This record gives sequence, structure tokens and C-alpha cells, in this order.
Amino acid sequence: MVFLPASDRNLILTGYTGPNQPAIGRQVAEVLGLPFVNVEGQIEDRAGNSIEEIKTLYGESRLKTLESDVVHEAVLYRGAVIRISGQTLLHGDHLERLRATGPIICLVAAVDAVLQRLHLALGARYHNPDERALALGNLKREWSARKREGVYELDATYMNTDQVVANIVVLWQELVAVGEVR
Repeated sequence: MVFLPASDRNLILTGYTGPNQPAIGRQVAEVLGLPFVNVEGQIEDRAGNSIEEIKTLYGESRLKTLESDVVHEAVLYRGAVIRISGQTLLHGDHLERLRATGPIICLVAAVDAVLQRLHLALGARYHNPDERALALGNLKREWSARKREGVYELDATYMNTDQVVANIVVLWQELVAVGEVR
């Protein structure tokens, strides 16, 4: 089932509930019939390297420059689903600029649920303390947007992917309908 877009407001997704977060954004965009913009994916495509490789090869300042360029382009979209990491969202004025284009929904889940999902995704690598520490560090950075003004949380602890997508769609439609997004 495809919903008609309620407005030209964007839906900005951030947060972390487990591996493969961009897939949730893609599914939401598909359900709503909106274009999908993956900020981190565009940064990687533009540089031809992963985010970690960009940091290693060119340094943090080059990564921040690429992030700013991609976010500058993303705020020009209307009626799109934009997936952005919490760390990128909170850099500079990105939060304010994106918030002006539509509601920001931060996906969250109980830490034990996230760890269980990571265990399933990482397999044997999950038992490596370094891998787990890296994953938890990423989780902390992703959730850094929580409790910020204009950021709405959706607890996905007990939801499967289809339920998460459906709840995001409903929340976005409610926020746009009542005009809570300024």
C-alpha cells in the first residue's frame, strides 16, 4: 500500500535500533512514495570511500566538509525521506537547517534489544569485545540527537521492521497534519 504524501515537508530519520538503518528509510520512502536521500551514502559515493576511510585517508576536516556539502543539498529537497546519522545531524547548524524542512524522528530501542540485533548481525564477531565496544560507541553517537528540541523519538524495541516503518509513517503524517513542524 502506498500513501499519498501529506505535504512537501521532509521526513528526517536518525537514531539507531540495529544494523542496516538505511533500509528502514528506503522502505518508509517507498510506502510514502517519496524520494529517499541517504546522507552518509551520498558522502561515501562522493568520496569513493567509506566514512571511516575518509577519516583515515583525508582527516576529520575533509569529512566535515563533505557532510556540510551533502546536508546543504539535502535541505533543498521537498517531500523526501532523509536518513542522517546522529553525529552528522548535530554538526554545525545541520539540526536547525533540517528541522526547518520537516520533522526529525529519532529511532531508539532498549540497549539489550540493540545488542541482540547486533549479535544476530555480527555473528561470531559479536563476541569480540572490540567489535562490541565499537558498536556501542556508534550507538551512543547515533542517539546523541535524543531529547533535542524538535526531535521526536520512536521506541522500536519490540517492533519488527514492518512495524517500525508503519509507525514512522503514522508519526510523520500526524506531525505534518497538526502542523507541529515549524
